Amino acid sequence: MSVFDIDITVKRPGRRIALSLQADESVVAITGPSGIGKTSVLDAIAGLLRPLEGRIAVAGRVLFDRASGIDLKPEERGCGYVFQDSRLFPHLTVEQNLTFGLRHAEGEALTTLAECADLLGIAHLLARRPRALSGGETRRIAIGRALLRGPRFLLLDEPLASLDDDRREGILQVIERIRDRFALPMLYVSHNPEEVRRLAGKAVAL
Repeated sequence: MSVFDIDITVKRPGRRIALSLQADESVVAITGPSGIGKTSVLDAIAGLLRPLEGRIAVAGRVLFDRASGIDLKPEERGCGYVFQDSRLFPHLTVEQNLTFGLRHAEGEALTTLAECADLLGIAHLLARRPRALSGGETRRIAIGRALLRGPRFLLLDEPLASLDDDRREGILQVIERIRDRFALPMLYVSHNPEEVRRLAGKAVAL
């Protein structure tokens, strides 16, 4: 049984985007230049965008199959999604953003709030609001919120984009700790070969 078994075609204005992926590796990178459609592919896997055709299965669980009429709702897919723009709630504190993930958990909790904050190095930030965070801190909070949803798998859309070298290294280490501790399947979008070599067991180009 493949960890990822994905063969889909997605329609976007003026073009079609196709991804065919079968992988036994738990961390797979999706690469390609900006604007090629990497985010659209993640949106389709998360259930935010319906493919024109094809099939999506993660760890043996079918999320979408056009031929069979299967199309699970986003909240039924067990997906933790870290968006490129993080999408934290600006009116909530860091702790409230994180506990939003707990309140909307899709499966059995992988970790507690305290353990997650310690793992990500954000315990000292819990009372702050997003506007008071650096780019690297914002990404850590977004990752923590996704993790606290008890996901079956993670989608990470260029989580290191626009970060300086120090903050980039910090987030890389966070993702490595999550990979090694929880063994969650991950699809990791990046156009950086160094990140891909360090994190992923397999890479597929769009």
